[in-house]
Amino acid sequence: MSARPDWRVFASSDALAEALADDVARALGAAIDRRGQAFLAVSGGTTPKLFFRALSRQKLDWEKVTVIPVDERFVPETSPRSNAALIRNSLLTDEAAAARFVPLFHAAETVEDAATRAAAALASLPWPLDVAILGMGTDGHTASFFPDAANLPALTDPARGGFVLPVHAPSAGEPRLTLPLARLMEAGLLALHIEGKDKRRVLEAALEPGADKPISAVFAHARKPVPVYWTT
Repeated sequence: MSARPDWRVFASSDALAEALADDVARALGAAIDRRGQAFLAVSGGTTPKLFFRALSRQKLDWEKVTVIPVDERFVPETSPRSNAALIRNSLLTDEAAAARFVPLFHAAETVEDAATRAAAALASLPWPLDVAILGMGTDGHTASFFPDAANLPALTDPARGGFVLPVHAPSAGEPRLTLPLARLMEAGLLALHIEGKDKRRVLEAALEPGADKPISAVFAHARKPVPVYWTT
């Protein structure tokens, strides 16, 4: 049975950002209390910038927090399209500057080689994730699970092992690196952050019986209702 969306509706992007930051900080703090460290995966794009800034101001033992991207373009951090650069510049500032950051991008001849290097770097991290915050495009993709990805079944296989997979999808613009669905499903808090009426319509359509958008797989395999933070 598919997990239900747990809609959290806000009057503005600022209100959403503050509420999501509060909830994420609370979950990270609980993880630190429970196991002495916390593990956070966040998504890129333009939507999370306000959330990142709100989270960066949270009072937390950030030295015990490890942060990774949910996915990454096969570009160096000098690129304006780099998720790692976005995370460093918008999240890993203020209080959160003390957090440990592990990027997915590695300089390599191919994205497959980069994925192998990224997987080796991530293997020693404190899995499972304590928090994973996803975004979604208007095509229904989340992470780098694009509808036209050549290996979409592997990306969204909840039983697949591994830490990082390469992605080739014409609509993505360049090759990608992504955590597979199996790693995201393990998160103690798995949430979706979307804004705008168009994205709400896309998500609602993706949750209809028989829908097969990539975001559909998240709800199909989630172990409990997925909080959806949304504002117009």
